[in-house]
Order: sequence, then C-alpha cells, then structure tokens
Amino acid sequence: MQVPLPPAAATESRNGASMAIDSLSSLQLVQLMNSEDAKVATAVCSQSLQIAKAIDVVAQCFRNGGRLIYMGAGTSGRLGVLDASECPPTFSVPRTMVIGLIAGGPAALTSAIEGAEDLHDQGASDLQAITLTAVDVVMGIAASGRTPYVLGGLKYAHEVGASTIGFACNNGSALIALSDIMIAPVVGPEVVTGSTRLKAGSATKMVLNMLTTGAMVLIGKTYGNLMVDLTATNEKLRDRSQRIVSELTALSPVEARRLLTECEGEVKTAIVAHNRQMTPAAARDELTACCGHLRKALES
Repeated sequence: MQVPLPPAAATESRNGASMAIDSLSSLQLVQLMNSEDAKVATAVCSQSLQIAKAIDVVAQCFRNGGRLIYMGAGTSGRLGVLDASECPPTFSVPRTMVIGLIAGGPAALTSAIEGAEDLHDQGASDLQAITLTAVDVVMGIAASGRTPYVLGGLKYAHEVGASTIGFACNNGSALIALSDIMIAPVVGPEVVTGSTRLKAGSATKMVLNMLTTGAMVLIGKTYGNLMVDLTATNEKLRDRSQRIVSELTALSPVEARRLLTECEGEVKTAIVAHNRQMTPAAARDELTACCGHLRKALES
C-alpha cells in the first residue's frame, strides 16, 4: 500500500491564478503579479502583534549590548545580509550590532551554493564563529520554515540561551518549536511555483524593515521621523544632515554646515549644542545621560 505524500506547503503549492502564465501577454503578467503582490501587506499585517513583540525583544537586546543576528539561505539569507548592511549608515551603529549570516558564506550572496542550506550543523558552526552569547537575538529566516541550516542555528541559539525569532511563510513550520517568537505571514502560492524570491521575499523584506527600524526608533535613533543618527558618508547624506540641523535649530544652511563641522558631523550633538547653548563635548555628555535620545536631551 502506497503511503500518501503530505500536502505541499503553501510556498510549494501551485497558484490557480497563474496556471497559464506562459500564455499571458506582458501586461497580463504585470497585472497578475501586481494582484498577487497586493496580498503581501495583508499577510504581514496579520502578524503585527508578533512583529511588535520581536521589536521589543530586539530593542532590549541592543540596550543590553547584544546583537541581532539574521540566519537564512538563498533569498532569505540575502535579505538578512541586506538589512544588516544598511543599519550602520542609516543609524550610525557598529557593523557588529546587526549581522547577517547566509548558508554557504559570502560567496552565496551572488551565486547559488548547492546544498549549503541542507547543512544542519553549519548553522551552529557559523554562530560559534561569531561567539554567540545569551544577550544576543537570533532570527531564523526560512520561507519554507524547514531549512536545515536555519533550524541548526536556532537549536544552537537555544542551547546558548539567546533569544530566538522565527520567520516563515507557512503555518505549522518546524521553526515554531525553536522560536521564542514566531512570525508567519502566509502569502500563499507564488505565481511561479516555489519561487519564494517573489511574495515570500517581499514579505521578508517588509518584516525585516519593521524589525530593525522599530528597534532603532525605540533606542533613540530618530527624532520624530528624522534620521538624526545617520553617518554622512557621501554628499547626499551630508546635505540631509545639514537640512535636519537647519530644520531643528532654525539655522541657515551655511550656519548648519559650520555647526556640523564643529560637532564632527554628529547631527544630534549639533542640535543639542545649539538648542541648549552647550559646547559639543557637553552636548555629547547630555546625550549619553539620556541614552542617546535626542528628544529627552532637548527636554531635560
């Protein structure tokens, strides 16, 4: 007697709307994909409470001097590395504060490394290589929810005592048992069966954006919606820094640039120094006393 196969996960199921995708015109393809992509935001919204809990955990981790570590394979891993790499210039944090690990190592960012995602023990090894500790948070990203590399990493993280967050686009995934918090936006079958770089990838990017942005806001990396802790590494960002200082101090662009130069390019220091009539050194001390929160430093 033949044993029936288990039902395919949502990410591996065929999408009824795209059965004849190869017979569609370019415009019809665009319209089909757009209608499917519209479902992603709804799926992510359904996980709002879990995402908010994860933001709180990550923010507390940062306050305690810990790190957020993303783990994934393929698209999931690349998106984790992308989010991690964008935190330092956006929020002026050390590159070691948010880390992205991808199955197969750095080479897997641009080329598929066959079989890397199936190496269960490599997940633990990669975390050991960066000296994972109990104050860190590990987020395992796997659209399928069953990637061995990710499962191995989360298992090791639990053994170390680190907090764990799971992300999958299927319900009832193997990640649940290894995750303190499970985020599972079920986006449904892809327009190309199993191609999780599509809707699942979009959902992943949205959630990671929320996670790091939310945590950074909670630890004082913005003032309102202004990016006051950016690192001005190019002319565009230098111009943005000047505009922020001008807006929050009522200084002219020329005066704002001069103040920024005196404050070594530190936007928050410049604003506190001017608005509180302090030296740059005193402004830094005030910000330190307020744990980096500009609003608290201005109102104290």
